[in-house]
Order: sequence, then C-alpha cells, then structure tokens
Amino acid sequence: MEPRTLLALTVLLVVAVGFAVHHWSSSRPRPVPVAADSPLPADGTAPGADRAQASAPVEEELPLVVDVAGEVRNPGLHTLPPGSRVGDAIEAAGGLLPDADPGALNRARPIIDGEHIPVGAAGAPEDPAAPTGGGPGGAPHSPPGVAPDGRILLNLADAELLRELPGVGPVLAGNIVAHRERHGPFVSVEQLLDVSGIGQRRLEDVRDLVVIP
Repeated sequence: MEPRTLLALTVLLVVAVGFAVHHWSSSRPRPVPVAADSPLPADGTAPGADRAQASAPVEEELPLVVDVAGEVRNPGLHTLPPGSRVGDAIEAAGGLLPDADPGALNRARPIIDGEHIPVGAAGAPEDPAAPTGGGPGGAPHSPPGVAPDGRILLNLADAELLRELPGVGPVLAGNIVAHRERHGPFVSVEQLLDVSGIGQRRLEDVRDLVVIP
C-alpha cells in the first residue's frame, strides 16, 4: 500500500474515533441540580411561623367607664384601662376629700364597665330613721332607699333602685324584692347568695354598694 493511501486512512480513522467519542459524551444524561432544603431554626419552627402567629388577630379589651360620686375631688365619669380596681377609680377622680370614709371602700375590688362608685363621708349615719339634717337650714334628706353615704339600703330599696347596681337587671332586682318579701329583711349582705341568680362574683360586685339598715 502506498504511503499516501496509508496516511489518508489513518487520518480518516482518527476523525471517525473523535466523532464517536464526542457523540457518546454528548448523549449521556446529565444530573439535574436540586436545591438544598432550607435548614430549620434551632427551635424547630418552620420559616414564617412567627409571622403567621404575629398576624393572628388579638381580641382587644375595651376601656372601663365608671361614675365616681361623693367625697372625691373630681366626681363624675372617668375612663380606666381593663383590669382596674376601685383604688384606681378613686385616684382617677383626684383622690379622697378629707371628710371621706376610706374604711367603707374596698380599694382592691375589680371594677366593671358602667359601675357607680359612691364615696361616703366619715361618720355618716347608716340608719335611715336617724336625723339627716333635713328641714329649714339643714341638708336635704337622702332619697328613699339610699343611705346618706350613697349606698343602697338593701331592705328598703325597690326594684327600680336595685337596678342601679352593677349587673342587676329587671329580673334579678325582682328576685331580690321577692326574696325579701318571702323570707323577711336581709340580716347581712352575704345573704344575697340565697337569691336566685346571684353568685359569689355578683355578690363581690355589689358588696360595697349596699348596706343593711
């Protein structure tokens, strides 16, 4: 075989082998890159969980509006934050006057919205039959069923007056009057627990607002 022919065959063989290698390498499947999973925080919560919890609606507590009357510096309506107590209401009203009777108040008692907080004077008589200074030149008499210090007389108040107590509606006021007529006058404020519809919580709401004559 002539050298020229041999050289041509060699070149042709090299080209054929190179083409075969290139075709084989290009036809092999290539791995698809997979994104690595995002690591969880140290506490094990999924990403975005804190944002979801933060966006959850929170029930908003409304402020309390109370009416403070009697021996305080600024009587009237006062707005207090939820969870306030009688002492907070007295402070919002400017504090007690020198003639006030602090012993008649339970300053630690929680208050409710719409409550009336009367502050009486020290030494005020609780007996409705006692002289109240009415008449010419004297102070006016207290309304029927109301003690001079502003508290409601439990054994004399009618159903309409009893409805001024916090949480006492027409039905509960009628139950109090009916119990009084059926069993006689109350001998203690705690005896209100015998009235249908009054539990320990309701008793605490009205304890400082009523008095046994």
